[in-house]
Amino acid sequence: MQFSEWEPHYQDIVEYFGFDRAADEEAARLLATLLDRDNLLSLASLTDGNEVTVCGNAPCLKDEISKITGIVFAADAAAEVLDSQGIVADAIFTDLDGATDRIIELNREGTIIVIHAHGDNMPLLNYWVPRFSGKVVGTTQAAPLPHVYNFGGFSDGDRAVFAADELGASKITLAGFDLDDENVDPMKRGKLRWARKLLALIGHDV
Repeated sequence: MQFSEWEPHYQDIVEYFGFDRAADEEAARLLATLLDRDNLLSLASLTDGNEVTVCGNAPCLKDEISKITGIVFAADAAAEVLDSQGIVADAIFTDLDGATDRIIELNREGTIIVIHAHGDNMPLLNYWVPRFSGKVVGTTQAAPLPHVYNFGGFSDGDRAVFAADELGASKITLAGFDLDDENVDPMKRGKLRWARKLLALIGHDV
């Protein structure tokens, strides 16, 4: 999705949650300065023409392991759920709020980390980004910058779906998505509602 298509949805999200767009833009600039490499081509070659399963971190993920085929994109801490089941994610999409030393290890072992910058995670960017030694890709929900991309999407899971779509996946399967979960706080409930709305834009009615 081009930024010109994404921007109206992004502006609606900013207004809905009361986010600071300027802070998102500042975070994107920070990420751009922290990244010393750009592995978009590796992520694209992994995705283009292949089946991709995007794994969200809902509790139902463990019950949907059998749905996982092809290339595996994990939303943040879903990577460690998969890891506990013997499945190594090919790429992890994270804003780093669930980052752990195990994700550092997975990156060193070959998993691509797609690091997202937004206004609330600048301290996490400063702490975690320099620790990744493997392949990384930067993303933002604001205007893209050189080496910091915007494929569309808002939370980790739907961003991973948008990236798979943008980078040419032949088929996208979702596992571990529960957008009707009421056992979450109001902020998370709002994010789930937006995830459903955004995923429908690219043909995923969840």
